[in-house]
Amino acid sequence: MTIQHWKTDTDDNGILWLSLDMADSKVNVLSSGVLQELNDIIEPLRDTPPAGLVLSSGKNLSFVMGADIKEFTEVNTVELANKVVRLGQGLMDKVEQLNCPTVAVINGFCLGGGLELAMACDYRLVYEGEKKILGLPEVKLGLHPGFGGTVRAVQICGVRAAMQLMLTGNPIAPAKAKAIGLVDGYTSENNWTKDALQLIESAPSKRQAPLFDRLLSLGAARPFVRNMLLKQVAGKARKDHYPAPYAMIDIWTAEGASTATGYEAEASSFAQLMCSSVSRNLVRVFFLQTRLKGQGNKTEHKVQQVHVVGAGVMGGDIAAWCALRGNTVTLQDREQKYIDPAIERAGKLFAKRIRDDDKRSAAAERLRSDVEGSGVETADLVIEAIYENLEAKQSLYESLQEKMKPGALLATNTSSIRLEELRTVLRNPQRFIGLHFFNPVAMLPLVEVIRCADTDQDALDIGFAFTKAIGKLPLECSSSPGFVVNRILAPYMAEAMHLAEEGVPLAVIDQAAVDFGMPMGPVELADSVGLDVALHVSKVLGGTTDQPGPEALQKMVDDGLLGRKSGQGFYKWENGKAVKPAHTNSKVPDDLEDRLILSMVNEAVACLDEKVVADADLLDSGVIFGTGFAPFRGGPLNYAKERGTTTVVMRLNELAKAYGERFEPHSGWSDV
Repeated sequence: MTIQHWKTDTDDNGILWLSLDMADSKVNVLSSGVLQELNDIIEPLRDTPPAGLVLSSGKNLSFVMGADIKEFTEVNTVELANKVVRLGQGLMDKVEQLNCPTVAVINGFCLGGGLELAMACDYRLVYEGEKKILGLPEVKLGLHPGFGGTVRAVQICGVRAAMQLMLTGNPIAPAKAKAIGLVDGYTSENNWTKDALQLIESAPSKRQAPLFDRLLSLGAARPFVRNMLLKQVAGKARKDHYPAPYAMIDIWTAEGASTATGYEAEASSFAQLMCSSVSRNLVRVFFLQTRLKGQGNKTEHKVQQVHVVGAGVMGGDIAAWCALRGNTVTLQDREQKYIDPAIERAGKLFAKRIRDDDKRSAAAERLRSDVEGSGVETADLVIEAIYENLEAKQSLYESLQEKMKPGALLATNTSSIRLEELRTVLRNPQRFIGLHFFNPVAMLPLVEVIRCADTDQDALDIGFAFTKAIGKLPLECSSSPGFVVNRILAPYMAEAMHLAEEGVPLAVIDQAAVDFGMPMGPVELADSVGLDVALHVSKVLGGTTDQPGPEALQKMVDDGLLGRKSGQGFYKWENGKAVKPAHTNSKVPDDLEDRLILSMVNEAVACLDEKVVADADLLDSGVIFGTGFAPFRGGPLNYAKERGTTTVVMRLNELAKAYGERFEPHSGWSDV
């Protein structure tokens, strides 16, 4: 047989050293080809087993990243999905049942199917380190483990630790893995062969769940544990939006991680989930995220020092995030009293994100107050984040360009002003870009990278590289009012104001959006970003979207009711949370959801038609990662396609007839 992905070597003691080094790939994934070759290797060992088997990776700092997600899109029926999963389970069974000690040596990322393969071995050794490299993230794709992981994780770690691993989908560090019994010990690049041999020779008892967890898996105890797990999950996700975590709990409740029946139940559940629209769309989101990360060309210009002008909420939080991610940052404002609150917020961010005292102190030292603006002279990147006023920004640019070093890049965090207007005072306007972050900076992953028609590609590439280096997702947009995210949110938030004026309670409006799958409703969103910001954006966009700015919003801003930051907006805010009145007896209008959501969808079509972004996939990705638009729906344009574009256009026409021309279908629908 021809083997292209695996390397085998049997030593003098009869131990088989089996290394996965996937051909033509930087990382290992469990593709159908990789699995078939592994089966071809394992099959003859069932009758003539080696003295031991050591499974390792030929990739540097990476064991197995998981299944080949590209192949998921080729499985189009529940029957085929079940067949594929059962074949994978059968292969893991063959590994587990080999009549010899087996050791998995985990030298880096070990996720999903990779961890399931490792759990099929008798023992697991992991390279010591602080990175979170072991996990079962399938829930983030609308799935759960399918190669026996729902059974083996519980058998090895116990239901409490295993369910946390599977329900959250979050990876854990080696120390945590050792603490919960997922791995047997640590090793290193220099010692792994010796440590693996020692395990084979000593052949200790295989890891199993703690006694208390084994008692919890008994039939009588499972319903009580189930209720606790359901309560935990219900606080994070609704079953009708994200069924996978609930399916995991159901499998365990019914089967108790039984070797006899658990695998078949897992396969059946996985197959149903895999062919659902939720999983299809979450897999789509995964590929959209990968595409965003792939934008831009390699550049020699590395951004190490960042200077931020404007220490308000956005500027201060951008500066803090850059320092957290390793940049040296200087933060400028008119007086120290404007910078101090930003430094205080940064300290809270560092305390939350960095556990090590020395590393936390190092992050704090990377962020420096700079009232005089001396950091401009040495900065690789200068980000302007002052208030939205054309003349004020231009005056600042005239001053900055006199101090910036050659090759440094100037960027604006403007949320609504076109770059063509801003850059008229610059000597080299082609090297001016937009880097539009979203509030809260630490939570929302998207950064709109804004360009004009003649922007230098090198400047854009620096912007892309910087954005990715600080752990954000760049979205290339052409310069136009509101760009993508704010433009699409504007009619959504404006429609909420129309509904409120008609007497629909604010909390009812917000609940309709949350029921659809939005992370928060439009009223709470307006309060969160600041009603002054929302008003400014609505004024800027009014001329391009034919959406007049609400008079009520103007009055609230005039009265100092700015939302969360002032403690009172549409809602009263206490401890950072909106206090919403009860609305149990309120009648919900039948068209409430469509009025909110289709206003966004229609504007998304307008953005696409005007080529604010290159294509529909990029637009969907921007709205998902910039607004939190229901990921399980795959983005506004994908939602329209799934619902049926003809149906959506007909519905828009109905709404236009009932409520006015703001719902008139955009002419670009013919190309969607």
